[in-house]
Amino acid sequence: MKVILLENVRKIGSIGEIIDVKRGFARNHLIAKKKALFASKENILEVEKIKNELSKKDLDKKNDAKKIDDRLKNKMFTIQKLITENRELYGSVKPTEISKIINENEGLDINPSLIQPSKEIKSLGTFDVMLNLHSDIQSQIKIKIVPKEENQ
Repeated sequence: MKVILLENVRKIGSIGEIIDVKRGFARNHLIAKKKALFASKENILEVEKIKNELSKKDLDKKNDAKKIDDRLKNKMFTIQKLITENRELYGSVKPTEISKIINENEGLDINPSLIQPSKEIKSLGTFDVMLNLHSDIQSQIKIKIVPKEENQ
């Protein structure tokens, strides 16, 4: 399925580019999140008209992402979790929990879909987490998992 990109998408293409992607990816991700339009003649003409405006918006997003990157780069966040007798976690630490911790500590609202742990966080220790803030900007933070003291 041919679509026109409305913003830069990592490993896919840049603004105004007409690309061929699988129908499901186009419908469920690109078009649903308003990152692309179906490549009809009318849409191609429309995108050509608003290409400069889209580039400015993308530049603004990139600048915002750069500010967030500068603020978070190489920071460590601590999460307290209940552990079993074997010193393993009950469940795992999900991106939504990491997003919540960043919001509480830094006041930044980061969408959990932008958060990618290097591996699943299921034990105590320190883990690297990648934040995909923009198609050109990635930030790395560390998450330290410590045991939560039970009040008895």
